[in-house]
Amino acid sequence: MRATLRITLTACLILFIVLFALKSLIEDKWDQYGVGSFIEHKVKSTFRDGTVDYLPSSAGATGDKVVVMARLEKDDTNWVAEKLSDWQAALYTVDPSPSSHPQLTTPSNKGHEAMAYLTYIIDNYGALPSILAFLHSHLSAWHTDTPLHSNVDALRMLKLEYVEQNGYVNLRCNHNPGCLEAHTHNAHVTPAVYEEVFRGTSTEFNRTGHRVQPPDRVGASCCAQFAVSRDQVLKRPLGDYERFREWILHTKETDAKSGRVMEFLWHVIFGRDPV
Repeated sequence: MRATLRITLTACLILFIVLFALKSLIEDKWDQYGVGSFIEHKVKSTFRDGTVDYLPSSAGATGDKVVVMARLEKDDTNWVAEKLSDWQAALYTVDPSPSSHPQLTTPSNKGHEAMAYLTYIIDNYGALPSILAFLHSHLSAWHTDTPLHSNVDALRMLKLEYVEQNGYVNLRCNHNPGCLEAHTHNAHVTPAVYEEVFRGTSTEFNRTGHRVQPPDRVGASCCAQFAVSRDQVLKRPLGDYERFREWILHTKETDAKSGRVMEFLWHVIFGRDPV
């Protein structure tokens, strides 16, 4: 009996030590994933036949706004037409097979979603809608900053007048990951990479003609889903966007690495401070 009790107490002590050691990590992931809000709204929606109480009513006819998206050929993106029918849609297939004939493709399957985002701006620079929303191809993911992690909910909750007023809006409000102090010492966007990306663009020199020094820190809420206004896009010349795409195409960085670099630079490209 005593031996059993001793073993039980030892096991409990070990478990307590492990959980205490992992406390910060668990709290960090709980915050990143919005676990508390997700559980709350998932339970509520379950008892309301899937309905949620934080969304405005669906809009009507297709408006002066577009969803821009990179997709793999295998991705099911029918949800865009079904659930966001009031938005125009520009869905780029980045890996078309020889037998497929998608309406929109990119010059290369590199840079993750950035290649599609930039291709849309370049090809439509002279005829952009008022609002552009750049999304991933998944209907839901942990980083989508709505209670149920839904991209549909994110766009239905988006205040278009706020986008037009501010120019750029990250669709993730949670600063974790990306904006915390430790994250802004960015391993992807080093001063050398920053200088390389913006070389030859309107960012390279300031209004007095002096070369802009790369920032020591760069931070933004993950994960490359955001909305911008047409006016904000047009504050840069077309050549800037062409230069950004050229960097992705020709950099020695991998598909994933070049995409991650762009993920942490969209806010700078669209007029925000590095941090």
